Amino acid sequence: MTSTTPSSPALALHPRAGRRCHTVLNATHSSHYFSPDVTRELAGLGITHSAAVNFAVRAAALGAVGAGTVAATFYNYKYELVAAHVPRIWDTASPADVLAARLRGVDATLRRLLGDDAVASPEMAEAARLALRATEACSRAARPLYSAHADLPVPEEPHLAYWHAATLLREHRGDGHLTVLLGAGLDGLEAMVTHTATGKGTAPKWVLATRGWNRQEWDAAVERLRGRGLLDGEGELTEAGVALRREVEAETDRLDRAPYEHLGVAGVERLTELGTAFIGTALEAGAFPADLVGKG
Repeated sequence: MTSTTPSSPALALHPRAGRRCHTVLNATHSSHYFSPDVTRELAGLGITHSAAVNFAVRAAALGAVGAGTVAATFYNYKYELVAAHVPRIWDTASPADVLAARLRGVDATLRRLLGDDAVASPEMAEAARLALRATEACSRAARPLYSAHADLPVPEEPHLAYWHAATLLREHRGDGHLTVLLGAGLDGLEAMVTHTATGKGTAPKWVLATRGWNRQEWDAAVERLRGRGLLDGEGELTEAGVALRREVEAETDRLDRAPYEHLGVAGVERLTELGTAFIGTALEAGAFPADLVGKG
């Protein structure tokens, strides 16, 4: 494959090509949040509560931060849930120990979901090279979770390097997305409600079970959104709501375009192809709960 350079015609890249590529990479990254392998590794450090595991593995790159930093950077978790576990988790295990345990858990997860042959394949090595090349154009400014993860060393094994690059690209887009949500006037819970209303977001039962919010708070967010004309009486997006979600995603695309323009059209297409095959295998192996996404 001919590699692209920054002088290549970036404008030939389809506006949503980066988003499609990110979607499959993000799924690969996110599989470890539902992994019994990661849960087992964190339990070995003494961190057993599911929320504490989640906060630890994602926030460890930031160092031994407090609840305020985690709530700010995670955005859609209720502060009180975060404060129930952070910073106490760092008394149980250091961020360095958590990061090492996470990587061991990711290794076991990818081997279990994809199989050893895929993990050791030339395609995995190619995907890692492409994804890491895309990260060369990521920017640190106003992107705390991306920047913290960018300080971590790149693992030597290709499947872990691929997962690491997917993590960087996920957090790069995610940090930018939060800026857009703030500009759209959507708080953390309202962002979840509107995303769920698209049919592509996390189902309410999972939001309520994992983010610390209760049904009354969810319903109050729905009422606020109705008051803004973004949801109708059935909780569905109105035309204004659809337009706002479309604008949010388009602006997020704009803030996240640099990595994919840097990789180039051919590189993005190939990385998307490889990533789609990998996550397809992982999904068939049960990487995520069947009812994770939807309006139910």
